[in-house]
Amino acid sequence: MKRPGVLRRDAENNRRRIVEAARGVFADRGLEAPLEEIARRAEVNIATLYRRFPDRSALIEAILAEKMAEFADAAELALAAEDPWEGFRGCVERFCEMQAADQGVTEAFTTCFPGSAELEESRRRAFAALEALIGRAKAAGALRADFALQDLVLFLMANAGVLRSTRDAAPCAWRRLVGFLLSACHLKSPADAELPAPPTSAELHEAMLAGRPAR
Repeated sequence: MKRPGVLRRDAENNRRRIVEAARGVFADRGLEAPLEEIARRAEVNIATLYRRFPDRSALIEAILAEKMAEFADAAELALAAEDPWEGFRGCVERFCEMQAADQGVTEAFTTCFPGSAELEESRRRAFAALEALIGRAKAAGALRADFALQDLVLFLMANAGVLRSTRDAAPCAWRRLVGFLLSACHLKSPADAELPAPPTSAELHEAMLAGRPAR
């Protein structure tokens, strides 16, 4: 029979493997990915997964707390930019880049988990930094006066939709969308400002084919 200390180490190792596996599976397939796939990657049985995390929500909270902290760090770092617009623009691009790299990132920013103190504290920190970024850019006359924090959340939701449709066929298409969105709210942006290239017709066609419902 294993001693209590050995059992605790085994439990901690199992939890660590589950969290690492969940991070990868959620990044690849989103937060609705099968928990059985996470257990398989972690090399534990599904019963062990449920002993460590009683439901999907508990596992998601553990992963998204890390992601929300990354958002907060990025927003606070952007506040150090000398140019207020460049700080705001760089932060928006960084957030959208994080989305492109990890399908679970959007949910970290756009889903509330009131029971997770760690996640909600990081969200509070991120929102405070973003409000300051927005205020600085407005005061500098670079960002339209009616832009609100809620608009940034809408940006991320819109980007998430583009990423879902084009991730495989045109993985850089999101940059075009973000370029248009930033141009639309930048008061000093010239009408002919250069944007990232659009997806090719072939890439867009492939993305649209992939979106067909399964028969």
